[in-house]
Amino acid sequence: MSHPRPFRFGVQLANAASASEWADLARRAEALGYDSVMMPDHFGEQLAPVPALMAAADATTDLKVGTLVFANDYKHPVVLAKEVATLDVLSGGRVEFGIGAGWMNTDYEQSGIAHDRAGVRIDRLAESLEVCKAIFAGDTVDFTGEHYDVTGYRGFPKPVQTPHPPILIGGGGKRVLTLAAQQADIVGINPKIASGRVDTPTAQNGAADRTDEKLGWVREAAGDRYDDIELNMLVFAVVVTDDAQGTMEMLAPMFGLDPAEVADYPLAWIGTEDEIVESLQARRDRWDVSYLVVQQDAMETAAPIVARLRGT
Repeated sequence: MSHPRPFRFGVQLANAASASEWADLARRAEALGYDSVMMPDHFGEQLAPVPALMAAADATTDLKVGTLVFANDYKHPVVLAKEVATLDVLSGGRVEFGIGAGWMNTDYEQSGIAHDRAGVRIDRLAESLEVCKAIFAGDTVDFTGEHYDVTGYRGFPKPVQTPHPPILIGGGGKRVLTLAAQQADIVGINPKIASGRVDTPTAQNGAADRTDEKLGWVREAAGDRYDDIELNMLVFAVVVTDDAQGTMEMLAPMFGLDPAEVADYPLAWIGTEDEIVESLQARRDRWDVSYLVVQQDAMETAAPIVARLRGT
């Protein structure tokens, strides 16, 4: 990119014990300077994304609300497009539409939804994106694919954002990152989760050299639209400490890496506040990643860093 995009930050929230606690979390995120509240989409111990994001939007003024990410296999695209468009209307155009192919073994095992091989799931995601985009555009949709058949459907309501809410697709494999580079407004650079669960090989796949490779795939597939894409990462860990080396040595076995590799691990922030700020600026120079999302338990810890870097 000729000029780096300004930093913006999100926080991934999943759960709260009550409506008031959830609203307080969303308001706190906005007050701390986070640009978005994002949610995962799993069947375990988390709130359902659509109603929870609507509640977060109602509790705030400017905060974006979105998903990291809807699992395409869990909702037909006609249903999903209607829900996302409704959320965009009722939030006043504050939705970020994150969608992926689905990956978590336990979701499929517990629900009985067929867990097809990755290639099939990505093919289905590509078809779903085509259907959703046509619905968002207000077209009468006639679509016949391998996975979906839609006949004479005209979506309602139309989203506030045109031509559609920003689409975020993340992934760690070449095929899904190629699709993201060609179709998404925001591309998430993630570890590849080949096993269907977060494990040591997953963490290793997030290392710096693998991230270099993934950015190469995105640049190649995006072509002329590369400068129009915002690049995103979901951060695993935020540790503000005067003993960065000791923390890296402690985390190295967990990540399946040596401490030197943990030092520039893209999905972890480790060091003093000043060191982390400098590191994030250097990583943006290296990978063009400007949209960073931290976990719920790191929201307060990361806030001073967000305050220093947001919009710069």
